[in-house]
Amino acid sequence: MKKQGFISKYWAYLFVAIPVLLQLIFFFYPLVNGLIYSLTDWTGLTRNYNIIGFENYVKIFQDQAFYKSLGFTLLFTVGLVVGEITIGIWLATLLNRKIRAVGFFRTWYFFPAVLSTVTIGLIFSQLFNYGLPQIGELFGIKWLSSNLLFQEKSVFWSVLFVALWQGLAMPVVILLSGLQSIPEDVKEAAAIDGANKRQQFFQIELPFLLPSISMVFILAMKSGLTAFDLVYSLTKGGPDGATRTLGLLVYDNAFTNNQFGYANALAVVLFVIITIISVIQITLSKKYEV
Repeated sequence: MKKQGFISKYWAYLFVAIPVLLQLIFFFYPLVNGLIYSLTDWTGLTRNYNIIGFENYVKIFQDQAFYKSLGFTLLFTVGLVVGEITIGIWLATLLNRKIRAVGFFRTWYFFPAVLSTVTIGLIFSQLFNYGLPQIGELFGIKWLSSNLLFQEKSVFWSVLFVALWQGLAMPVVILLSGLQSIPEDVKEAAAIDGANKRQQFFQIELPFLLPSISMVFILAMKSGLTAFDLVYSLTKGGPDGATRTLGLLVYDNAFTNNQFGYANALAVVLFVIITIISVIQITLSKKYEV
């Protein structure tokens, strides 16, 4: 019995040690390395580098490209968060109704999530480049006759549209599960008391949805602040840096300008921004959860 207990304890420690080891190797080690490299002038091409302290961080807040990328990233994130929450709630409410073929619609809307982000970016880049301009010329729509991704006035909304087209799938699943978790007797009691659909939504459904909305907020915020592959495959940060996200700025400095130390400092700043916003959002949402 003692031997069996020792073996069971041994295997338990082994199963715990494996994920801990993987977490140390693939998360904490790169994290610490990135912090160290952010304090250096490492180019990424050689093993030699010099410790320069916080010069990279000082340079970040003197770099106009950083502020331009930060502005676009924050605006894009706000658009993504607002779009995924508002449109997601609307779609989840529609899919929660008892209508014919609701199973088909619940499956159909999830299709964009199956495709890879790069594939979607490449498909829509061709659509913006060839498909829409031909439609614009055919129907005499001037603003649609040229590539919307090449115009600074329209490129933001074009990229946001594509991001929402793909990004709405998972938020709708989360919000739909939140709606289906609301007790039916609560809604029936509200209806008996004379509450209309609008009152039921704001007084009952919305408070119950706050945990789901909080999760969607964090996922959308993370997607917006770390956006890279979709924007890169659509615009590569253009025109004239108008859609360069912080992720693209990190990439350009690391692999185009060979400034890995500076790129790591940018990544650390991005990490701090995401952490601060997440902590604030979680703290505020807990006050209103049911």
